[in-house]
Amino acid sequence: MKKVTLKKQILVNMALMLSCAIVIYPVLWVIKMALTPSQGFALSANPFPDTVSLQNFADIMTTTDADGRWLFGRQFFNSVVISVATTILGITLATTAGYAFSRFTFPGKDAGMKAFLVSQMFPGVVMALPLYILLNKLGLLNSMTGLVLVYSTTAIPFCVWMLKGYFDTIPKDLEEAALIDGASQWTIFIKVVLPLAKPAIVVTALFSFMTAWNEFILAATFLGDERAFTLPVALQRFVGSYNTEWGHFAAGAIIVSTPVMILFFILQKHLVGGLTAGGVKG
Repeated sequence: MKKVTLKKQILVNMALMLSCAIVIYPVLWVIKMALTPSQGFALSANPFPDTVSLQNFADIMTTTDADGRWLFGRQFFNSVVISVATTILGITLATTAGYAFSRFTFPGKDAGMKAFLVSQMFPGVVMALPLYILLNKLGLLNSMTGLVLVYSTTAIPFCVWMLKGYFDTIPKDLEEAALIDGASQWTIFIKVVLPLAKPAIVVTALFSFMTAWNEFILAATFLGDERAFTLPVALQRFVGSYNTEWGHFAAGAIIVSTPVMILFFILQKHLVGGLTAGGVKG
């Protein structure tokens, strides 16, 4: 085994520290603006605030509407409900569809997978107009139900591809053994396949949650009442035509990002296995 010299170790560590500094620098700038009481954009290269204040966070979290009702709490609730519902609905449909594409042979199988792939080539803004017309006809504009349906359908193609690839790596011998023991196809799917596919399901669920939590364009298009807004749409009100409330915007961005970061830390042990195993067919 070749021994790594001390000089090489120092150079590698210095390169890693420099890379971390470059990546963290913009984040420190956002934190600086959030902790600075003023709403201006400082031009100093120093990423650390001169004065520290939590006033911007307090202003965001105590926002009320014209009737004095707690607006931030309502918008946070909207984001949580929409993201969780999108995740549950998307995962339910994607697991069953992914398993069917992986294990069964039926007419239109290859065409269906290609159609899912083609649908990912178009950005969400292209679908905004037809989706708006559909939701309007169904009376689902300005509602959480309509947004959940839109987010679920847009996330499903990627989720199906992700889970189908992972199901391909699960040996069919396990299912055949369970089938010989008298288990039904549904029992095999629930008690054998899904537990083995837990890493991929976790990663796919995280993707669905992040898609719904961070999405802005469709939510801003379909929602008109501020009490129906999600948090990304609520951040838009700090960006005006002539001025931007940078302190409030930065504080809101940190608040919006925090739940996703917490999920990443909680689920990190599943991420590597879920992202890599589905890419290689066993």
